[in-house]
Amino acid sequence: MKTQEFKIEGMTCNHCVMAVKKELSKLNLSTFEVGIGFAKVNFDETKVSPSEIENAIFNAGYKVKK
Repeated sequence: MKTQEFKIEGMTCNHCVMAVKKELSKLNLSTFEVGIGFAKVNFDETKVSPSEIENAIFNAGYKVKK
């Protein structure tokens, strides 16, 4: 199990948080916490890759800071 925090650009409100939560909920994640500007995710690397998580955030309309 791995825990990783993603810093997210462009999030300004609770609607942003809900959009990211909606996309992350489609993935096979153990748990996740989303706030304005971040997502902290616990996941099994054999089931989900960090790039899949980044793509879900992108699909919600936001960009992960590198």
